[in-house]
Amino acid sequence: MTSDLNFSRDGKPLSDSEKEKIRLEHEAARLFMRLYESCYQVPIRHIWHNEPTKPDVSCYLNKEKLDLEIAHLYGSEVEAMLVLGRNLGEATLRYLNELAATPPHERLLTALNRLLANKAEKNYHSEKVWLVIRNANPLWRKENFVQRMDAIHLPENHPFEEVWVVADFSGESGLVRIYPAP
Repeated sequence: MTSDLNFSRDGKPLSDSEKEKIRLEHEAARLFMRLYESCYQVPIRHIWHNEPTKPDVSCYLNKEKLDLEIAHLYGSEVEAMLVLGRNLGEATLRYLNELAATPPHERLLTALNRLLANKAEKNYHSEKVWLVIRNANPLWRKENFVQRMDAIHLPENHPFEEVWVVADFSGESGLVRIYPAP
C-alpha cells in the first residue's frame, strides 16, 4: 500500500467517503488488536490497508500474517449516519429501514445475522482471514451478544478462520468470539 491514504494503489485520488471508510476500518482494526493482545497476551502488530480483492486490513499475529475483514454493526439509520458522517446509499437506507421495523428485542440478532450472511458470501485472496465486527449501537454491549450466542447464525460456507465482535464502539465491554464457538 502507498503510505498516503489519499490515493489508491493506482494513484487515483480517494473520495472523502472512501477516506472515511478506511479511517473507520483502521480505527476498528487497531481497537480489536489492542483488545485481543490485552486478553490473550499475544502480540498483534503493524497494520496496512489492502485493495478490494483482499480483506480490509493486514497485520501480524505473533509474527504470522493475518488479514482482517472489518465490518460495522448498526441498529439504525441515525447510528450509521453519525458514525459514517455522511449520507447513506439507497441499499443501506432500505436495509436500515427494514431493521427499524423489527421489534427492538430482535434487532441485534437480525442485524448481526444479516451482516454475517453478507460477509460469508465474499471470497478473499488470503490464507488466513478473520472477520472483525465493531458494534456501533450504544444500547448493545458484550452481555447482549453473549446472551444471544445460541441464535447467531454464520452460514456454513464462509471464508473466516475466526469471527469476533468488538462489543461496543469504544471497546469498553470487550470482545466476543462468535466463531469458532467459545
